[in-house]
Amino acid sequence: MIIPKLHYSSQGNSPKEHLENIQNACTSGAELVQLNLRSVSEKKYLKFAEAARENTSHFQTRLILTDHYKLAKTVKADGVYSIPSGSSPATIRKILYSWQSIGATAHTLQDCETLINSEVDYIGLGPYAGDDYVAAALGINGYKAITDVLKTNTVILAYGNIMTADVPSLLNSGASGIMLSTEISDNFNLIRKYNQLLSASAVAEQKHTFK
Repeated sequence: MIIPKLHYSSQGNSPKEHLENIQNACTSGAELVQLNLRSVSEKKYLKFAEAARENTSHFQTRLILTDHYKLAKTVKADGVYSIPSGSSPATIRKILYSWQSIGATAHTLQDCETLINSEVDYIGLGPYAGDDYVAAALGINGYKAITDVLKTNTVILAYGNIMTADVPSLLNSGASGIMLSTEISDNFNLIRKYNQLLSASAVAEQKHTFK
């Protein structure tokens, strides 16, 4: 399976708005969307995950769920992003179908090494820029320093206040692709531009065969 270079993480002031934004992303050419719906019950999340699955299936867009790996199996989403507290990639792997992917967030070299040893399929590494209450911005030099040491086949996706002008430098620094949220939610027409920038890169499309 090829892991797309562009991931859109949904935003919205309500679950309905999340679904609307996912549909907008699909119609604008997104290859993969992530239902990043939080602070709702598992029962409600399942309802909206099923709706998102229906939308994405119509457009042949891949769907990733945040945190809810058991529901990802239930609705046959393409994978799960983020590892809930008390869980591990190994535990999640046993529950998911063999073709479903696991992604997780990293902020440091050590985070990346831990996740790679845990055999996640891809890593969201950041933030690239801006203020973040969890970690300091990495910048281009930070990505290059980390990827130079890792020398890994695991897909590394940059995230955090990324603009179109940043894409070439990020790819040259060793990132495989990018994860976006606000940038796309504010203007879904930018999906085509990001796709063009990512495909035009000299960086080869990264492939990963799931076990």
